[in-house]
Amino acid sequence: MPPEASPSLPHGLSRRGLLSAAAVAVGATVASPLLSACSGKKSGGPGTTSKSDVDRALPAYLANNSVNADVPSVTGVNGAISDPCFLSYPTSPVTTVSGLVGSGGSYTTMTPLWGAIPASSGNAYYATVNKAIGATLKLQPSDGNTYGDALPPVFAANKLPDWIMIPGWLNVQLNLGEAMTTQFADLTPYLAGDKAKQYPNLANVPPAAWAAGVWDGKLYGIPSYPSAAVFNGAYFYRKDLLDSAGVSVTGFKSADDLAGLGKELTNAKGGVWAFDDLFGQSAAYVSQLFQFPNHWGIDGSGKLIYKYETEGIVEALNWYVKLVKAGYVHPDAIANNNQNAKQRFWSGKVLIQVDGTGAWDGLDAQSGVAANPGYVRQALPLLSPDGAKPPTIELGNGAAMFSYLNKKLSAAQIKECLAIANYLAAPYGSAEWLKVNFGDEGVDYTMKDGNPVLNAQGNKEVATTFQFLACPPAATVPKNGFTQVAKDYAAWQGDAVKHAVKPLFFDMNIAEPSQYSAINKPVDDTIDDVRFGRKPISAFTDAVDTWRKQGGDALRTFYDGIRSKYGTGQ
Repeated sequence: MPPEASPSLPHGLSRRGLLSAAAVAVGATVASPLLSACSGKKSGGPGTTSKSDVDRALPAYLANNSVNADVPSVTGVNGAISDPCFLSYPTSPVTTVSGLVGSGGSYTTMTPLWGAIPASSGNAYYATVNKAIGATLKLQPSDGNTYGDALPPVFAANKLPDWIMIPGWLNVQLNLGEAMTTQFADLTPYLAGDKAKQYPNLANVPPAAWAAGVWDGKLYGIPSYPSAAVFNGAYFYRKDLLDSAGVSVTGFKSADDLAGLGKELTNAKGGVWAFDDLFGQSAAYVSQLFQFPNHWGIDGSGKLIYKYETEGIVEALNWYVKLVKAGYVHPDAIANNNQNAKQRFWSGKVLIQVDGTGAWDGLDAQSGVAANPGYVRQALPLLSPDGAKPPTIELGNGAAMFSYLNKKLSAAQIKECLAIANYLAAPYGSAEWLKVNFGDEGVDYTMKDGNPVLNAQGNKEVATTFQFLACPPAATVPKNGFTQVAKDYAAWQGDAVKHAVKPLFFDMNIAEPSQYSAINKPVDDTIDDVRFGRKPISAFTDAVDTWRKQGGDALRTFYDGIRSKYGTGQ
């Protein structure tokens, strides 16, 4: 997975660097079937579900309001709600789970981990959480950077663990639509409707987060890091360095406002450039700025149109080419070297970059990471192409990752795992959340300025593991004392939800025909060549024409069938 693409995951997801490697979640999660679905029949293939069937499979929502946020959620538009912001942990955390949780069972798990993998032997953190849940979860995290390579052999050998987390961006690669009924347990009988109320912490997860865990009308997935405000990312700038240069972004509204900083901030002889890659892989970030869809959209005549076919992407290419030709973009970005993009920003070699919102957690301002002790990351306000149109930001699925239980488990084992998941999903501010995320006070963490902070042992033992199996709705919290960062992010997200737009086929699992899975790559490669000035804009339009002939038009017919039969989103 490309390290640049961390956009769609919730803020502050991991203390161990997960967000540096996550990928973009598009509006419709797709999984490649074993059959061709482009025949003109109005069938979505494996995975596709009507809204009414999704609603029947979803757990009934039961909000947990036991802890009041310091900065309450903001209700925006199109179902977007910002995450609550907590500036300090309650001195007397509430208890949300009473009595026995597990029944002494033992379960193998498989989850990714972006960062150092802790030793499992003698790990006090693992031991204390397993003791709390009354069962043994055998945690064997796998390198997140190669997780996509590790999973296929496990599927092929039919050696799935009891409990596994699968990021949505691997659905196609794993042919997940076909795997659901053969490999994973149907959770609908245990969680649909009011049945979820026996697991109140799971019922506290918003319905939009569960929706993409529904396949063929049945619920299979347990959401990981759910949120009602998942966004593709932000345009970040080094506020400390812009302030030093006397440059203000107050009143910025348009793409040209942003471009105007190029000349003002670039000092190539001094090793400083205004911009890093502002486009993103497959136009993931610039689509927000120029207001074209990340996947499919509808044109003025009501016709389905893919992002390659929009006027917006052509405008974005022409805009970006000017920045490159003017010398305002860092040479490593032009060379498509994104491995060091974060470091370029931290060190002040570039002053404006795009990244996922999870990068905005304050941890990059720690000593030894950023070169400038006064380092401050801020996000630009949402912009539009010309500043006249109101800005928009595309809403991502309520969850981009799900965990699944093995179909071989008995009903009693499934219930035990769901009881464990209910414990792991305890909300921020609870005693259970503190245990799951930090272990025992004095062993793996201490309290500092009202918040838990990992100590030396905790930094070796505690990693994002249990949370990939189940966790509560996202919350914005300070990391290592960076309270202002939490406030700033909460304010940005609170504004963003007011401009949220749902993409077409939002929160739907669609089994896209596998024979067309590779047709986008030549276009994406051409986009890179055009935006970096290696080819003319005509090369892009030619590539799109080829894309249509090689399957783009067939996919349009396929999605028209889904649109006709199942609608365009949840």
